Amino acid sequence: MKLLHILDHALPLHSGYTFRTLSILREQRKRGWQTFHLTGPKQGGAPALEEAVDGWHFYRTPATPSSSRASGWRSQVAMMRQLERRLLQVVQQVKPDILHVHSPVLNAWPALRVGKKLGIPVVYEVRAFWEDAAVDHGTTTEGSLRYDLTRWFETWALQRADHVFTICEGLRRDMVARGLAQARITVIPNAVDVASFEPGGMPDAALKNRLGLQGARIIGFIGSFYAYEGLDLLLQALPAILKTQPQVRVLLVGGGVQEAALKAQALRLGLADQVVFAGRVPHDQVPHYYDLMDVLVYPRHAMRLTELVTPLKPLEAMAQGRLLVASDVGGHQELIRHGETGWLFKAGSADALAQAVTHLLSHPDSWPALRQAGRRFVESERNWSASVARYAPIYSRLCPQERGVS
Repeated sequence: MKLLHILDHALPLHSGYTFRTLSILREQRKRGWQTFHLTGPKQGGAPALEEAVDGWHFYRTPATPSSSRASGWRSQVAMMRQLERRLLQVVQQVKPDILHVHSPVLNAWPALRVGKKLGIPVVYEVRAFWEDAAVDHGTTTEGSLRYDLTRWFETWALQRADHVFTICEGLRRDMVARGLAQARITVIPNAVDVASFEPGGMPDAALKNRLGLQGARIIGFIGSFYAYEGLDLLLQALPAILKTQPQVRVLLVGGGVQEAALKAQALRLGLADQVVFAGRVPHDQVPHYYDLMDVLVYPRHAMRLTELVTPLKPLEAMAQGRLLVASDVGGHQELIRHGETGWLFKAGSADALAQAVTHLLSHPDSWPALRQAGRRFVESERNWSASVARYAPIYSRLCPQERGVS
């Protein structure tokens, strides 16, 4: 079976989106399915039409001068038209059995047009809704005309796909509320490659010293610094944590649009010596930073995006047997069992976050059970082999010549 994945972006860019894609592709290839990969104009970088990165071959869609000059919706329309033209070229070259398009909806519209034109089934995988991402980025507000139009566009695409995949129950329920039949939606849960994560890694003393964290109890975060991640709440809670746990330091690994604001907040709160910004690190070095952290903190703010969407990071922490504290948004509640695999606190409350961290640090007798339960959860319920197996019956139904695909 030949599958053509249409993606917003991929390697060499690093993001949760990229890592989910790679995990899916690896597992699909283990099953003997042929995968091909096309990224849209937002990939950026070199204008080459094809590129090999880390052993993966990607077809690229260069942005046209018209889309680069345009702004607002004109830019989006120009990019969709360019992706449609490039998709037609790639389809003629690889002759796929299925077009597997991944959100945002800007990718879905070209794929649906090409699929209808050439008679190829189209499945649409939604990782988040475009309108909600736009709210977080500050380009629109919930209930605005732009928000409602974008929501309509998303629903239009969902209704026309041959089948819809999504990453969690929160998004599935929202789609059903829009009128989609439950039978047309399959959840492919976020998961981890358990074999890639070993629990109980020892801290690298040299790295800890280099970061100025020797002798500290470290709470931290590894990922992209988006506003919805709630890292501002973590800094707000830190003074209260330090009152009872003066040895605590915060280690933030990564970067993003909120980095400058977080650094300014740390200075304003007088926490410059208690917060370490490590910057972005090579992906193969990330486990060494995990090994430094006593507690991982995921303080996401409550909003539609975080209530509906499940993240990957808590699963990676559990796979490594890490202690974690997270806000009680819906996306976290799908993954974390309070008091069993992690610790949840009331979203948006710095006091509740401080209390959760200090409680966990003050009860080391509970740590072994929490670590073991988290690891068991990902081993039994959130591994990529089990998640990717859910594609098989849908692919088989859409491709009669591939009946019995496994």
